Amino acid sequence: MNLARLDLNLVVALRALLEERNVTRAGRRVGLSQPAMSAALARLRRHFDDDLLARVGGHYELTALGQVLLDRTSTAYDVLERLFSSQADFDPARENREFKLVASDYAVAVFGTELARVVHEEAPGIRLRFTQTPPTVVDDTATLLSATDGLLMPHGVISDFPATDLYDDRWVFLVADDHPSVGGRLSRRDLADLPWVTYQRTYDAPAVRQLGMLGIEPRVEVSVDNFQLLPLMVAGTRRIALMQARLARMLAPIAAVRVAEPPYEAVPLREALWWHPVHTHDAAHIWLRETAARVGARLSEGGAHPDDGTGPR
Repeated sequence: MNLARLDLNLVVALRALLEERNVTRAGRRVGLSQPAMSAALARLRRHFDDDLLARVGGHYELTALGQVLLDRTSTAYDVLERLFSSQADFDPARENREFKLVASDYAVAVFGTELARVVHEEAPGIRLRFTQTPPTVVDDTATLLSATDGLLMPHGVISDFPATDLYDDRWVFLVADDHPSVGGRLSRRDLADLPWVTYQRTYDAPAVRQLGMLGIEPRVEVSVDNFQLLPLMVAGTRRIALMQARLARMLAPIAAVRVAEPPYEAVPLREALWWHPVHTHDAAHIWLRETAARVGARLSEGGAHPDDGTGPR
């Protein structure tokens, strides 16, 4: 494929056509006349040797190839947009733009709130948009990173992409304040016998893998897709939940739960900001990474240890 012979404006036209499934609406969306958009569709059909849009009754539907191209075109458009919006210089106090970060509710609560505060003070024209980490993050990391400015994720889940380390955390267990059989530290038998509440995605994979290596198979009673729901599912029950110490410290006061130490040396958790290499030399993204690292360093100075409020009460 000789990219030099391709008209990249066709990417814009292709995305509009596939999403609108109507030549007139697609043309209106990108500022082209109906004849100009029809000509673009004809060129695209010749290039792909496929109709892309097939008339069914009084409307158009995507062909099989058109359906495949739908998501790919959106990703390609995002990559091109981010590529050509790269800057050699960046003045955070004067710029007006949005950064999109993919993160779990844990990362937003522990790190994102402080990052947003610093950005508000130092760069009032900058907007942050946090979106939930999808279950497919491990399966197609490249596509995810290509369409966003960064991913907040601990080491041990993904690899082979540039990253900036932010802060350290550790794993602890949550139990009900009035749990009838658990003291300040759980036993391995407790982990095997008591019912669990778990976070259902692969985010905490290193911690779960460690339990498997110890021969512990959690008996999962409830599964949720939000870390901040874990304390509510533990309170007033015999259930236990594995949770990050920093988030446990934030949520324990508002739920009838307490922290219990694990009966083993839990793997540490190091949170990082991961990005696609296309952003590496972009001045705006360099500022974002440096700001994130600075905020992470402040969190690390605060620590998350048994004597800082996350220990047994």
